[in-house]
Amino acid sequence: MIVRVLQESDAKSYQEVRLSGLRNDPDAFGSAFEREKEFSLETVISRISPTQDKFVLGAFVEGELVGIVAFVREVGMKIAHKGNIFGMYVAPEMRGTGVGRELLLELIKKAKDMEDLEQINLTVISGNSNAKKLYASLGFEIYGTERNAIKYKGQYFDEDLMALKL
Repeated sequence: MIVRVLQESDAKSYQEVRLSGLRNDPDAFGSAFEREKEFSLETVISRISPTQDKFVLGAFVEGELVGIVAFVREVGMKIAHKGNIFGMYVAPEMRGTGVGRELLLELIKKAKDMEDLEQINLTVISGNSNAKKLYASLGFEIYGTERNAIKYKGQYFDEDLMALKL
């Protein structure tokens, strides 16, 4: 398995995996398949292009993209000590094989290299026990719950707020 920062050339593969995630696990994301299927390749490129404060990691097995996770640092002067994880997704057939752990370990490593970054935050559907176990095993702790954080097809989902102190 290779975990690396995605580049412009990975945009099509990223879009396919992202849309698969939105289709397979629609309640796990704030966005929706119906919205993102309309994104142009240029939009996807702009989303994944790395900057000083943002990157998207991809996990590749035998050359195929099987997992993704995004990191975005806060930009305000008083909140730039924090960053956020977004869009974590591992293809169903690769779950339980260590792909998610490797993505997060690389993300944490890269985040620790950022000057003055002290904390990584994420949200996870409260009922997603497998994801919560993975995050907890890496040191993330729940610090709150947002009730009815996501509403999808008339059903509400709570999200646990988790943080890792670097």
